[in-house]
Amino acid sequence: MTLLLISNIPCWLIPLLVGVICAILGYLLGKLLGGGNNETSNEIDVDVYKNRISKLEADLEACKANKKSTFSGGNSSGGSAAASLTAVAPKQSSGTVAVAFDAASAKLFFGKTIKQDDLTVVEGIGPKIKELFHNHDITTWAGLADCTVEKCLEVLKSGGKRFEIHKPGTWPEQAKMAALGQWQKLKEWQDSLDGGK
Repeated sequence: MTLLLISNIPCWLIPLLVGVICAILGYLLGKLLGGGNNETSNEIDVDVYKNRISKLEADLEACKANKKSTFSGGNSSGGSAAASLTAVAPKQSSGTVAVAFDAASAKLFFGKTIKQDDLTVVEGIGPKIKELFHNHDITTWAGLADCTVEKCLEVLKSGGKRFEIHKPGTWPEQAKMAALGQWQKLKEWQDSLDGGK
């Protein structure tokens, strides 16, 4: 009886049914395994890049304004432009200038919410060491970026023997990356570090 029922089905119908079932299963598996999240991730990527572009444009404008103020001050001393630059140079080297903090970009690379100027973002700095830096008026990434390794060692020594074992050799550079919003570069570097060393 079953053989008779199967023999009555046209030969082309069985491959067609198998194909339709496979297509439906493939579509559902694709949706289930993340194929539907592309629009959301593309929107996040676009927003991150738009923020980066606006930061870079703001930095460019700040550089242009700085350049104009450097050269437009006039040269009343009668000296050359190089002498004018040397007189202004100490003002320019006053420290790291942080860009506007973008929490979404930081979260994208670190996978967690990052608070602005949280020194524990720097690998090797925990809550207690952060507190030591705060006691020495170093409360921002830019402030830590402007510290020398020797200054970091002094801060650690102020906490006692248990803090002297830490190696702050990379901390200022990590803080500089955070201050400049270079989250991908910072994350990649931290992945290669061993406890901030």
